[in-house]
Amino acid sequence: MNGREDKKSNDLFFTCGLIEYLARKTQNHPSFIVQALGEKRIAKLYELADVYHSDNIDRVSNDLIEDCHIQNGTFDNITSCEYSVPTHWDIGKVYKRLILKVAEAENIDMVHALMEVYKSRITDLIENYNSSFYYDSPSAIFETYRNDCTPVADD
Repeated sequence: MNGREDKKSNDLFFTCGLIEYLARKTQNHPSFIVQALGEKRIAKLYELADVYHSDNIDRVSNDLIEDCHIQNGTFDNITSCEYSVPTHWDIGKVYKRLILKVAEAENIDMVHALMEVYKSRITDLIENYNSSFYYDSPSAIFETYRNDCTPVADD
């Protein structure tokens, strides 16, 4: 362990922050970004997060947008925000904490837990910056996920 948290936890934080950055940059919901990237690419991003983290996030995001053919969407939770907008890193940390808890509770690997979380309705609660949900304690967010936001079935 180097620093305040272990490397894989930090790699997960970067991966979630990058997903949020991509979502904002392309005005797509984070669940759409996760679907567009796919599990294999997300696993690679997570595995090589320390390398990507040292690169310019705009270059990394532009490459991903091009490689995955991500078109601009209409999801905009920034303009409608009536309060201070949390950074993509702030929201990445919320997702990271939840994914860590889900992985532990369900005894699944980190990438699978990430996919499950982003497929669930919890993303709508976290992405609503006019509520205080994303400020709730990690335990409260996890309990909400467990009780109310089980992953939705694929179509």
